[in-house]
Amino acid sequence: MNNDLPAIEVKNLTVSYGPVPALLDVSLAIEPGQLVGIIGPNGSGKSTLIKSLLGFVKPDFGEVLLFGEDAEKAKGRVAYVPQRGSVDWDFPVTVREVALMGRYGKRPWWRDLSNEDREIADYALEQVRMADYRNRQIGQLSGGQQQRVFMARAIAQGGDVLLLDEPFAGVDAATEKAILDVLESTRETGRTLVVVHHDLATASEYFDSLVLLKQRLFAYGAPEQVLHPELLSEVYEGTLRIFANLHNRSTGGQD
Repeated sequence: MNNDLPAIEVKNLTVSYGPVPALLDVSLAIEPGQLVGIIGPNGSGKSTLIKSLLGFVKPDFGEVLLFGEDAEKAKGRVAYVPQRGSVDWDFPVTVREVALMGRYGKRPWWRDLSNEDREIADYALEQVRMADYRNRQIGQLSGGQQQRVFMARAIAQGGDVLLLDEPFAGVDAATEKAILDVLESTRETGRTLVVVHHDLATASEYFDSLVLLKQRLFAYGAPEQVLHPELLSEVYEGTLRIFANLHNRSTGGQD
């Protein structure tokens, strides 16, 4: 891996669904080892940006590079944790089997998983504190536990970049803290994490940097710069009391 290159580089990215642009001329670079949050109102292009980083959508214009390679060619270096609502939790699969799914892409289809693959999956479950549930069917878990199992799958995959789509949605405070601990410990291994996040009240505490989207890139940088009342009011089309509170908290009351 060339550490002189950004982990993620987006250049003039424009993506449309029919006549409506989901992303318009977005450019940014994320250095390796960062924990970055993507914020913005519903329909602002957050999920489209994630799909672009995964190589799932073809841009109208611009490009996405992962460590200097086209996103399509670098798919093996990216792991993805989807929203809980997009998963069939009734599917008859155990916690350990989900973690092992992260290893399938590392082996030819005709070759069985090795003992090393199983050890990696088991270690990933230990990292997210789900090893004791390895034989449990995923549908029997709480929402937060399910989220942590899919994080284990992503960790087992061994990607240099982890993309997570609203991992904190619908979980209680204790589970949110547990997920954050996993994100921070994963970042400490040198991986780059990009997280779609909806809660402005915690965004300044959780992330090294924030991306503020509404079709185009309104701001990217340190939380105290991005969570500015004027910017948020423009993007969210209204002034809410929380905007001023967020700014005062992140700047220590200094403008």
